[in-house]
Amino acid sequence: MRYIRYAFLTVLAVALITVAMANRAAVTLHLLPEEVASFVPLPNTLQLPLFAILFGGIVAGLLIGFIWEWFREHKGRSEGARARREVKALEREVTRLKGDVVGEKDEILALLEKSA
Repeated sequence: MRYIRYAFLTVLAVALITVAMANRAAVTLHLLPEEVASFVPLPNTLQLPLFAILFGGIVAGLLIGFIWEWFREHKGRSEGARARREVKALEREVTRLKGDVVGEKDEILALLEKSA
């Protein structure tokens, strides 16, 4: 399985390097429209290679997707945590109730039940 993963990562790396080499021409990226840029005293344009813009878009999309899923699954995670807390509380109650019953029995029988 490890070799399959290494082979996949190698093929992916070769594909990404090929795309980067084919799209290395510099392009001008305008951060704001011309009308809005006149009001902002910051630089409006960037000169970047095309592959940097492509890979940046892919990374930004992945990050947005991960964050979206994290928020979407929040309900399930909180319900799971609540259920785990409830199970622990019930387990503590069961052990406490078993301890109360042990007080009424013979000590030797209580030790035998605990070991079983």
